[in-house]
Amino acid sequence: MITATRLRRIGGIAVPIVGGMVSQNVLTLVDTAMVGTLGEAALAAVSTASFANFMVVALMTGLSSGVQAMAARRHGEGDHTASAFALNSGLVLAVGLGLPLAIVAWWLAPTLYPLIHDDPEVVEQAVPYLRARLFVVVAIGINFSFRGFWNAVDKSHLYMSTLVVMHSANIVLSYGLIFGVGGLPELGTLGAGVGTAAATALGSLFYIGLGWVHARDSGFLGHWPSLPELGSLARLTLPSSIQQLMFAFGLTVLFAIIGTLGTSELAAAGVLINVSLVAFLPGLALGMASASLVGQALGQGDADDAYRWGWDVSLVAVVLLGSLGLPMMLVPDLLLSPFLHEAEPLAHARPALQLVGATLAIEAVGLVLMQSLLGAGAARQVMVVAVALQWGFFLPLAYLVGPVLGGSLLQIWIAQAVQRGLQSMVFIGLWMRRDWARIHV
Repeated sequence: MITATRLRRIGGIAVPIVGGMVSQNVLTLVDTAMVGTLGEAALAAVSTASFANFMVVALMTGLSSGVQAMAARRHGEGDHTASAFALNSGLVLAVGLGLPLAIVAWWLAPTLYPLIHDDPEVVEQAVPYLRARLFVVVAIGINFSFRGFWNAVDKSHLYMSTLVVMHSANIVLSYGLIFGVGGLPELGTLGAGVGTAAATALGSLFYIGLGWVHARDSGFLGHWPSLPELGSLARLTLPSSIQQLMFAFGLTVLFAIIGTLGTSELAAAGVLINVSLVAFLPGLALGMASASLVGQALGQGDADDAYRWGWDVSLVAVVLLGSLGLPMMLVPDLLLSPFLHEAEPLAHARPALQLVGATLAIEAVGLVLMQSLLGAGAARQVMVVAVALQWGFFLPLAYLVGPVLGGSLLQIWIAQAVQRGLQSMVFIGLWMRRDWARIHV
């Protein structure tokens, strides 16, 4: 059983992260709902281009787990004057990696995007939207570095406040630019991309301001990272970045597979993933809380306490995500109808969302223990498991079920549920072996 003290500790870190991440996805859903009024092609364009953008910025997202693992370990050791050294290294890597990546991706976007979906109407709207998002690749790296740091040092409320500001600005800007409100030009899907990019840059500026106020005494911008420090962070970041890159690339391949079934299935899949994330993100947020608690416990030299944190947070996640899965199973149309306005894509999405709701509890354990392993520094093990199951099992099965056998969107979602269940089982086994307790960060 979880004691009240430990439950309050979990809640103190996790609640702000959950609130911030849910706000992020809810606001993305509002953006999706606005674009959905422009038609099926616009919705498909924004959905697929968003995941193409995710694939590009995946190398940046790994900075979060690397910074969090290092900063949490220093925080647990009581070395508070140096806990932001990892953040400084993350900012340097964000600029050094993100700038050339953004330039190359922007240049190649018109050539590579049609490989995902070749419908001319979709391509015409997707490429400008994608290029607008690519302008802020560096800002995304900065934001993920700050996210890892705030979570590591028990200041996750600063992460939540930034997300609320950033995504509220996204709604206002995107609405004005999509529909031409308030004297702004009517840009359609391009307006959604410009609004999101501007809000992301605003978030970076807000993070830097908060860092100057709240992290100067921890070494923020007061210490230039050495090559060994950059190398240590890169070793933690690279496996997670590769995992995220392969995950994002896999999602892009998945959209290409689903695209062979039809535009209605493609539109349904984009909405399905966005709606499902409302439930997945609290589990991921609880996992991030567990990563901080595990890292801090290891910094204090208490591996048994770190092990217990993984299970305690998993139990909370099972209860929370299991509850969130009930509306998906019982009233799927209520959740889908604001985004899918035509009968055919709604019919494709309905049973798949019910399946997601039914399997959320087991996925909760996998999400928490995956992040717990990252918090302990076991990024390489997590990468191997995640990439092998996605690319060696799920994607070949999805291709067989879909284009080869002419199956449905639901059958592809069943294959995905099996893959995620297997992944949860493997992470449970790795956590119980406790090899992660011997990793030095």
